[in-house]
Amino acid sequence: MLTIASSPKLYPLTDRAVISLTGEERVKYLQGQVTCDIAALAPGDAGPGGHCDSKGKLWASFWVANLGEQLLLVLNQSLLARQLPELKKFAVFSKTDIEEVSDRWQVYGLAGEGLSHWLSHEAGDSNLWQGGIIIPVAAEHALLVLPEGATLPDLPAGDEQEWQGLMIQAGLPDMSAEHQGDYIPQMLNLQAIGGISFNKGCYMGQETVARAKYRGANKKAMFVVEGTVTGDVTVNQDLELQLGENWRRAGTVLNVYQQDDKCVLTSVLNKDLDSNTVLRIKDQPDSRLQLLPLPYRLED
Repeated sequence: MLTIASSPKLYPLTDRAVISLTGEERVKYLQGQVTCDIAALAPGDAGPGGHCDSKGKLWASFWVANLGEQLLLVLNQSLLARQLPELKKFAVFSKTDIEEVSDRWQVYGLAGEGLSHWLSHEAGDSNLWQGGIIIPVAAEHALLVLPEGATLPDLPAGDEQEWQGLMIQAGLPDMSAEHQGDYIPQMLNLQAIGGISFNKGCYMGQETVARAKYRGANKKAMFVVEGTVTGDVTVNQDLELQLGENWRRAGTVLNVYQQDDKCVLTSVLNKDLDSNTVLRIKDQPDSRLQLLPLPYRLED
């Protein structure tokens, strides 16, 4: 549905929040809270991760970056009201300061053919750039996090909704508040994109995440779905799958990009769905959707 631009574009992202962790125990503290291996991130490194409750259900999916003297989490703004207090809950016992710093940073998407070459020319071998950081998220796609007031790259501007569509097509999860507490990390494919470490030791919700991997407890995954619709599609709308002449509830819309009667979306569905499964939006009986191949291999 969407094709990547023929040259790099800069996408302003107004719905991103930024959380900062500073202090001498910032790495140790965050290591015990999230699914990814924070201790393995050298300055300039970044990657995906998840923050779970004690039962292994996600408060947030995010991108984390090591800027040297601080760690930054970049996530959907709507998650903050519930996620940030949970992240801070045990910080009083640790030498770390945690705060929302969205007003001090500007977040952009970068995407387009030749982006890796452009980044190499502009930033060299390091992802640290102009006091901020470049976070590679997929082939020829990256997040750019710069201090407020920093000079922006001289690139054509892209549309924020288009960036969302590119992230959907890349199979990258972007939780919003509607789904907090609904999914374990593997249901959003975090393990498939490097967002879960299975040998880092204990963290909040780790038992559930490990059980899903080693005991086959998880039966769901995030899929990319594309097709034709007859009205507006929004987050949390129900999807149905066709069973002969009948339809049965399959999941809900996690994220969506729509152009007129065409849309591409992500949804958490049963892992064993046939690739030829036909789906529809429950409230739009004439809509028809199909699964797209994921750009990575699914394992628990």
